[in-house]
Amino acid sequence: QVQLVESGGGLVQPGGSLRLSCAASGIFFSSYDMGWYRQVPGKQRELVARISSGGRATYADSLKGRFTISRDNAKNTVYLQMNSLKPEDTAVYLCNAHADSNFNYWGQGTQVTVSS
Repeated sequence: QVQLVESGGGLVQPGGSLRLSCAASGIFFSSYDMGWYRQVPGKQRELVARISSGGRATYADSLKGRFTISRDNAKNTVYLQMNSLKPEDTAVYLCNAHADSNFNYWGQGTQVTVSS
């Protein structure tokens, strides 16, 4: 059974930082591209960052320089370091594991709220 379990969300003040984690089980983690997406009610889910199985990272243009994605294949975990957070970063952040169209999995998400 595939499980992606996100953690690390919470309430943070503008300008603060959070580090999200996504622990994967039930998949051959190192073979999967991993991604972080975010969703706000009433809006489309949007890509935050992705990291390939080979370790290449890509980011949403609007987030470059503030967010950093990384992975630890030994721990089957992908991370998202978020710095200089803004109120508009408030969303549910979801972890994604993708190998091909037949192997695409989502976590339940973790809430990030940026507010003073």
